[in-house]
Amino acid sequence: MKGAIGMVKSCNLAGASSLVGEISHCTTSMKHRTKQLSHCNTSMKHRTRQLSVKGSWNSESGQPRVTNHVAKLGQKWREYQGIKNWEGLLDPLDDRLRHEILRYGDFVEAAYRSFEFDTSSPDYAMCKYSQNSLLDRCGLGGSGYKVTKNLHATCGVQLPSWIERKASVNSSWIGYVAVCNDEEEIARLGRRDVVIAYRGTATCLEWVENLRATLTSLPNDVAGERKRAMVQKGFLSMYTTATTTCPSLRDMVREEISRIIETYGNEPLSVTITGHSLGAALATLTAYDITSKFKHSPMVTVVSFGGPRVGNRNFRSQLENSGTRILRIVNSTDVITKVPGFLVDDSTSNDVSKSEVRVSGWPAWLQKRVGESDWFRYADVGEELRLSSNASPYLTRTNFATCHDLKTYLHLVDGFVSSTCPFRSTAKRLLAGTKHEKQQILVR
Repeated sequence: MKGAIGMVKSCNLAGASSLVGEISHCTTSMKHRTKQLSHCNTSMKHRTRQLSVKGSWNSESGQPRVTNHVAKLGQKWREYQGIKNWEGLLDPLDDRLRHEILRYGDFVEAAYRSFEFDTSSPDYAMCKYSQNSLLDRCGLGGSGYKVTKNLHATCGVQLPSWIERKASVNSSWIGYVAVCNDEEEIARLGRRDVVIAYRGTATCLEWVENLRATLTSLPNDVAGERKRAMVQKGFLSMYTTATTTCPSLRDMVREEISRIIETYGNEPLSVTITGHSLGAALATLTAYDITSKFKHSPMVTVVSFGGPRVGNRNFRSQLENSGTRILRIVNSTDVITKVPGFLVDDSTSNDVSKSEVRVSGWPAWLQKRVGESDWFRYADVGEELRLSSNASPYLTRTNFATCHDLKTYLHLVDGFVSSTCPFRSTAKRLLAGTKHEKQQILVR
């Protein structure tokens, strides 16, 4: 797997002459680069404030932050959806791909903004807005999409009865399905696009599911033990659990995708699944389920932000064989992207029984013991766009929560140029402080 790695280095203008206009403020030495960042901080001081940890759902309402008036994707839309694994588009980051990533990030942010976090509200853990008004209320009224389905996820664990009732709510609103129905936007995209957007962790039981980090076999997987696809137990539980009053997330997705294929299956169609944190994990499971359930499914692409690991190497292989394309947006300083479990060494044989687990600082005998167990052997999936909070001159203070926040991810995507010039001074997504806004959750 190849990734675009964003590290603070001097800009290599000789190797990126086509980007002169984009990185004109960058220089060829670290000394000059440092001076440039200092100047950038000074000249834009009136436009930015020191970042405070802020929930992405508290972002300013109003107009979408990414305009739709950009170059058409046209016949190349499959390349931007990853048909060639984004070869040549990640380093340097292609501007049209940047736009698409940020656009899908806005759909995820809408999922956060629509969620009712107030535990004193009778609508706690539900969607605050009606299906018809959701995108308008979140500043995406001009996106060309219409929400067609609200999605709920159910946790499979039960908390003790003495815990406050609202803290142990089992089913909660997790996101939505939206279909592009604007002819102008369809023409720009080169096809009709379907978005499935998921928020991250918000309720107590969702946190409990996050901690159920052992790998478990996928339903109906009849492969032998060493060939079996396995995924994180808590994520799978949230995707497949149902109650007498609420269908499982899996069933809701299948029903809506079936309807969409029946309605639009005779035209160019794509399904883009996007999410942050827990939502990124659910997006990966959703992609696997769609390509497994529907023999002639549209092209399925995942654009994930700050996602944890989801499954083992056999799971990754099945995803790749199904044609699913996954673009993982990773902040190198975000620890959530390094959990759960232990990462199998990808440099070894395809035979999982011969692969190794490598954990820095651990003695060889302990790594060997861990490697002998299938329960914690994870593998990263898809292609990686690796960014770094250290590259941004605006992130003057970073901590565990800041590095994982969706707002940070969108800021870094907007600023990233290439591995030799990780941040452009013309980036438009500046980070604002919280002022009086109350932080509702530390990390999602």
